[in-house]
Amino acid sequence: MLIQTLLLAVGLIILVTGGEVMVKGASALARDLGISNLAIGLTVVAFGTSAPELAVNIGAALQDTGGLAFGNIFGSSMANIGLVVGLAAILQPIPIQSVIIRRELPMMLLGFSAAGVMAFDVQLGGHRNAFMRPDGLILLLFFVVFLYYTVGDLRRQRIESRGQGNGNASPIENLAALPLSAEGHTPSVRGSLTRVAIGLVGLIGGAELTVNAALELAHLLHVNEELIGLTMIAVGTSLPELAAAISSVRQGKADMAVGSVVGSNIFNTLLVAGITATIRPMPVPEYGQIDLVATGVLGLIFTGAAYTGKHRIVRREGMILMALYLGYMTWRTVGLTLGS
Repeated sequence: MLIQTLLLAVGLIILVTGGEVMVKGASALARDLGISNLAIGLTVVAFGTSAPELAVNIGAALQDTGGLAFGNIFGSSMANIGLVVGLAAILQPIPIQSVIIRRELPMMLLGFSAAGVMAFDVQLGGHRNAFMRPDGLILLLFFVVFLYYTVGDLRRQRIESRGQGNGNASPIENLAALPLSAEGHTPSVRGSLTRVAIGLVGLIGGAELTVNAALELAHLLHVNEELIGLTMIAVGTSLPELAAAISSVRQGKADMAVGSVVGSNIFNTLLVAGITATIRPMPVPEYGQIDLVATGVLGLIFTGAAYTGKHRIVRREGMILMALYLGYMTWRTVGLTLGS
């Protein structure tokens, strides 16, 4: 058991490190292109910090371990809200920008709602509760809609920047102004792309090690896969979001921290769950519907807090989010352990 635990820890470390390296490279590349901190948080950082979940779930889907994949997706979403946002708000009140309130939070709630409906197939007249391939394609379609509106906002920002003169040049103009190397590439861009590639290698290797170690550990502990996915792997794959949020708060870029969390939840629910279900149908575990309800409740409380108090998440609200998350996870862990 000790060996499996160590292998799981090593796999998560490789996953987190790979994701961090890729995020740094992608963020540096985005900044070279003149993209704002908020846009980076909603897209580049959100995708990079969701990459461990995606890597783990692809591996889990290929090995037909749906409980592990399900627990990782929605356990990570709960951890992002209760643990990451909660801790960040406790450290410092977090302002919520209007674009997040207007578009990102409703999209996150839409993803939670769609996933919730898809998980109640039997109650709606279906044969079994599972995310089938059509469900996965619908989630991916929602994700494409999210990307469409996000890219549309970036295009509008670029047009507005062009109208303000050279001091706010477009991303393409900013890239053209950078010094080129002998090979025709900017040194910073080449280095950023190298870090992205190294991070991807770490994600692939770490995902393989993590999934295999988690399955062996679940077998040795005589617990189901969902428990490992809901707790150890979900929290482990949420470490990039936690690190990014704390770093952003310390640097006075709390808008990037919130953008990363909300964007990551959208990526998890729509992209990760969508790809997982498309590769192989993902059954809803025995207590999975309860997890989806809990995820939705945390999302609603988070959204409600963002809409009140001058659009800020204050320390008291952060403490409430964290207490709810820790209380629910304790209850679920005990329930799953006793029920195994």
